[in-house]
Amino acid sequence: MNRLLPLSLTVALLFAMGIGLSVGYTALPLDILWHGLIGEGETGYQIVVQEIRLPRVILGAVIGFSLGLSGAALQGLLRNPLAEPGVVGISASAGLGGVIAIYFGLASSVAWALPLTSMTGAGLAVFLLFGLTGRDASVLTIILAGVAISALAVALTSLMMSLAPTPWAVTEMLFWVMGALKDRSMTDVTLTLPFMILGWIFILSTARALDALTLGEETARSMGVNLRHVNIRLILGTAMCVGASVSAAGSIGFIGLVVPHLLRPLVSYQPSRLLIVSGLGGGVLLILADIAVRLIPSKPEINLGVLTALIGAPFFLYLILKTRREMR
Repeated sequence: MNRLLPLSLTVALLFAMGIGLSVGYTALPLDILWHGLIGEGETGYQIVVQEIRLPRVILGAVIGFSLGLSGAALQGLLRNPLAEPGVVGISASAGLGGVIAIYFGLASSVAWALPLTSMTGAGLAVFLLFGLTGRDASVLTIILAGVAISALAVALTSLMMSLAPTPWAVTEMLFWVMGALKDRSMTDVTLTLPFMILGWIFILSTARALDALTLGEETARSMGVNLRHVNIRLILGTAMCVGASVSAAGSIGFIGLVVPHLLRPLVSYQPSRLLIVSGLGGGVLLILADIAVRLIPSKPEINLGVLTALIGAPFFLYLILKTRREMR
């Protein structure tokens, strides 16, 4: 593995975060940005930097890291490059959990309700996906299972919206599901970041087991890998990462598909080495996408989830065609 890759991606992530702090409807010079960040600038600039842009950039970094890491972990577990939280219905199921919390008023009355219901939805989706497909499923089986899970989650989400008591509630659910980092605060960071970090720990603890699984389940068992424990840790880790991400920013897809695919050749196709770099790459990509939605001249601002889908969907189709050619 290129030893400079994690360092390079870390530098790129910090650079992207710096650009994210300075870019917006009003570009801020470096000196004003710095003084606003440390609380020594004018009050207006402090509010813009600390309460509007800083939470947005932090969430972009940690959510991108969570989605990239989860995508790499799922692909390693299922041994399939098309496994990704958005593609296989995990994000949609997490969104359903969040919509349920909004519908019943739990999100406004209990601070932890939105992250917990989103993580529950994501965990159930991972468990169902693994039960339907197993580790050696074909590309077609993965896609069909993901379509079924996603369709069920979307149908139930639409049902909740159709039964919503007010148009305002429908609008809140719709814009939340579409995914965005705008109008987020440090409260969103403090509520969701602990769950994401715990999810990172669970997933990273399976790194060596994922390497062993590339040799097959029997070989992995002979090497002392407890597959049941690995499954539990990956299900919990993915549920926490995706659920907490969706509760903070709504459904943002394809980060976990695009980033691992681009970085896999740079780590010699080794699952354990792909985890960290996919997380860092996911953070970079999501922050750059969020910068793009701020710079695109549109009113209102394009939702981040819409932009990532416009980028990721053609890439997904390309991967399907590529996989089909390789199978011939």
